[in-house]
Amino acid sequence: MNMLPATLATLRRPRLLVRAARFGLGDYRRERDLARLMQGRLPDSAQTALSWLIDQEQRMETIRQSGDAGYSTARHIELLIALMAEARLICDFESTHAAE
Repeated sequence: MNMLPATLATLRRPRLLVRAARFGLGDYRRERDLARLMQGRLPDSAQTALSWLIDQEQRMETIRQSGDAGYSTARHIELLIALMAEARLICDFESTHAAE
């Protein structure tokens, strides 16, 4: 059983961050954006990417909550955009293959 959807369902982030990420979803390009976030490495699957993104986003959220001066709102939004897009890929894949 894939636990990633359950993990994503429990995420609670400020509304403004989530709205900004949703707004950016239309411009997301996996090859460009995910490769940049992952420093040139594209994972084999959306599931691998999603696991990595969840970990990175959680670290960013911890930094945000601590008030650390190193927090980057732009980076956090980029991570959320990629996280949403990769989750969408997995859902699309699973719904397509469930009908088979």
